[in-house]
This record gives sequence, C-alpha cells and structure tokens, in this order.
Amino acid sequence: METEKKAPPLSAELTLVIPTFNERGNLRELIRRVDAALTGVDWEMIVVDDNSPDGTSALAKKISHDDPRIRCLRRVNRRGLAGACIEGMLASSAPVVAVMDADLQHDEAILPKMLQKLRAGCDLVVGSRHVEGGSAEDGFSARRAAMSRFAHRLAKRALNADFSDLMSGFFMLRREIVEDCAPHLTSSGFKILADIVASAQKPLKIEEVGYMFRERLEGESKFDIKVGLDFLGLMLNKASGGRIPVRFIFFALVGATGVAIHLATVHLALLVPGVSFTLAQSVAVAVAMTSNFFINNVITYRDAQLKGLGPILRGILYFYAVCAFGAVANVGVATWLYNLYPVVSISALAGVIMGSVWNFTLSSLFVWRND
Repeated sequence: METEKKAPPLSAELTLVIPTFNERGNLRELIRRVDAALTGVDWEMIVVDDNSPDGTSALAKKISHDDPRIRCLRRVNRRGLAGACIEGMLASSAPVVAVMDADLQHDEAILPKMLQKLRAGCDLVVGSRHVEGGSAEDGFSARRAAMSRFAHRLAKRALNADFSDLMSGFFMLRREIVEDCAPHLTSSGFKILADIVASAQKPLKIEEVGYMFRERLEGESKFDIKVGLDFLGLMLNKASGGRIPVRFIFFALVGATGVAIHLATVHLALLVPGVSFTLAQSVAVAVAMTSNFFINNVITYRDAQLKGLGPILRGILYFYAVCAFGAVANVGVATWLYNLYPVVSISALAGVIMGSVWNFTLSSLFVWRND
C-alpha cells in the first residue's frame, strides 16, 4: 500500500531551520514531534546538514519524498552551526523563521506559543531555560551548566541585552530581521542568537517562553571547550565593532601561545650540554611554528581542518613557508618604521602586527583553504 504524501503548504508561514551533524537517529522523531505540535500551522523544515558521515542528509532527502515540507541543504567543505543557521534562514521565503536543534533537547511544544507572540507584534521570541516554566537541570552536565552561566553573563554585559537566555539555541524571529543583518553576521561559531541581537539594525522587541531542556537520547553533544572559545571570539569581534575577524582573533591568540612555547624551548635546549644559543633558537622556532600549526588546525580553522597524513604534511610545509615570509614582513616593516621614528617598542609592535596579518592572510589562502 502506497503511503499518502503530505502536500506542501502553498505559502509556509513558518520555516524551521534545523542545523545537523550526525543526527540521523533523531531526525524522524523530531519531524513527528514538530508535526504534532504545529497542527493547523503552515510550516516547512529546512535541514542544513554539514555532510554528516552517518547519512543524516540522505535520510532527510528520503523523508522529503513522502513529505515535501521537508527540505535538505547539504553543505560540503563548510562546517559550523552559525553558518548553517544563516544559510537555512536565508533559504526561507516564509515571513517567520525558527532555529532549533535536532537532538530533541528543545521542547517543540512551545512553538505555537512562540509563533503567537510573533503574530502579536514581537520581533524575536527566545525559548528560555531561565524564566518561569523553564529549566536546564535535566539536559546539562554540571560542567556545561557552569560554562553556559559564565558565557551568558559575559554576553549580557558585552551586548547590553536585557533578556535571560542569550545563550539559547532555540528561537523564532521575523525573517526580514535576518535579511537585514545577514551581512554583519559571523558564520563561524555556535551562538548565532547573540550575534543576531548584536547585529540587528534597530532595537528588537524580544520576549521569552520558558521550556524544560531535555536530555539527549541519541548521538553525542557538540558542546566542548572549542565552542566556548568560539563564543569568546564572537564577543571580542563585536566589541571591536566587527573590525577584527573572529578567526584572526584566534590566530593571534595561538601566536601568543607560540611565543611562550618558543621561550620555554630555548631555555630547555640551553640546559643540554654543548647546545649553542643559535641552535637553541633554531629548534625553538621550529617547535613554536609546529605547535602553532596544530593548534590553529584544531581551533582557528576547525571548519577547514586538515585531516590525514598527506594533507597535514603538505599543510605544515606551506605553514612553514608562510611564517618565513611573515618574518621577512615583520622585520621589514619594523626596520622601516624605526628608521623614520626611532622608538623601539612601537617599531617592534608594528612589525609583529604586520607579520601576524601577513601570516593570517596567507594561511587562510594557501594552508587552510576550502576548495
């Protein structure tokens, strides 16, 4: 017996954007729950999948054959929750878009209430764990809860936001707001809500709806220390008015750790009998560059991370070459400026900045490039 297909709405009022990575085990149940919650609402769902190796995108496309309300955007050579959310929201033509996770931790039952607030004139509705009716006790480990509280306090102060759950990944807003602020949004990172609030072209009327944050049933959490670092980079980016890219902030921080590793290596090498300062300095340069490469590969360029022996060896050789050119740029700028204005600290700092910008630019172009 052939399954009856659901007809897609002629004009959906609401688009649900679901960013996924390895969420195959949760997808069917998520769609079932959303369908039950949104009875009487013309809705569609865009699953934005970052090329999950578990076949999440293939399942989403299979489901769409029977339910045309479900669409799938499969992203190849691009990673990151924020970028997935942005692409999904911009792919919608509905007047209202919502973002929620596929892991079933967000309570789909509050979607009608959120939509009603948008219909009543609100700009943005946040599914909150910190207002009446909300809780995160079941879904958070103690470590994750502590990190979330710290990040929330930091974001609230940095963005001067006056609602309780700025770290929420469950929200609904008018699509026109996304269209207006899209050029100013950061595609790397995980906390897209904070970025939207910071990038909005006018003050937003924001309300919250409490919900119980549930335990994950299938798959693994994507929340780790790198997510926290991404968020810190986003806050620094917004504090600079968007002038300093998030990725450059991490590149510079990794460079600072390289200085510490360099100095420690020099001192350790000089403890070895017969090792000259020149040899110690040379070894330290190699060690620092190597450590910078691997840390950048994991953190700064996590969405373009090099994997496998061949790509890593090729990447590290390119990185050595980039750093060599960066050193020349550093010395050249510092010397030129010192000849004009003989102030050692200013000239040296200008050289360091020039070298860092040079290394960052060439690394992005040649070492960690998305083909």
